[in-house]
Amino acid sequence: MDGSTAGRLLVATPTLLDPNFYRTVLLMIEHDQDGAVGVVLNREVDHPAGEHVPEWVDHLAEPRHVFIGGPVAPEMAIGLAYRPTVEDPAWPSVLDGIGTIDISEPPGAISDVEELRVFAGYAGWGAGQLEFEIAAGSWFVLEARHDDVFTRDPAGLWRRVVRRQRSRVALYADHPFDPTTN
Repeated sequence: MDGSTAGRLLVATPTLLDPNFYRTVLLMIEHDQDGAVGVVLNREVDHPAGEHVPEWVDHLAEPRHVFIGGPVAPEMAIGLAYRPTVEDPAWPSVLDGIGTIDISEPPGAISDVEELRVFAGYAGWGAGQLEFEIAAGSWFVLEARHDDVFTRDPAGLWRRVVRRQRSRVALYADHPFDPTTN
C-alpha cells in the first residue's frame, strides 16, 4: 500500500482472527514511515466515561462509555473530539474537525468541543508492519465519516461500514462469524 492511512478507517477483514482486532473498525490517527497509530471505534466497555473525566461529561458523545482503543497502553486515555469551528494550524485534526485532545486539560482551556469520545489504549504498528498486514489481506482501508467516529451503535459499526462500500468489499457484510456453521 502506498501512502498514509491517517484519517481513514482500517476495517478488519473476516480472515483477521486476532481477538484484539476481530471485526474491528479503527480510525487511523497517524501513519508515516516510522509506524502507525489508531483507535478501535467499536469496542465499547460498559463503564461510564464521565467517571474518569467528569469535567468533560457534557461533551461526551452517546453512548457515554469508555472504548477500548487497542491493546497498547490500556492505562492511557486518548480523547477524540469534534471541534467544527477551530481553524488553528496547531489543532491535530485527523478528519474534518475531529482530532485528539488532551483530556487532562479542563474543557474551558480547549474551545468549541461539540463531541468527545474517550479511549483506553490504542493500536500501534512499527515501521512497515501495517503495510505488510494490509498487503496480506488483513485490513480493508476505507473512507471515514464523522458518524463512524461518534456512532451511537458501536456494535453494528463493522457491518454498516462494510455494507456501504461500492465494491466487492460490501459482500463481506453478511459473512458469518463462523463459516463452518453455514
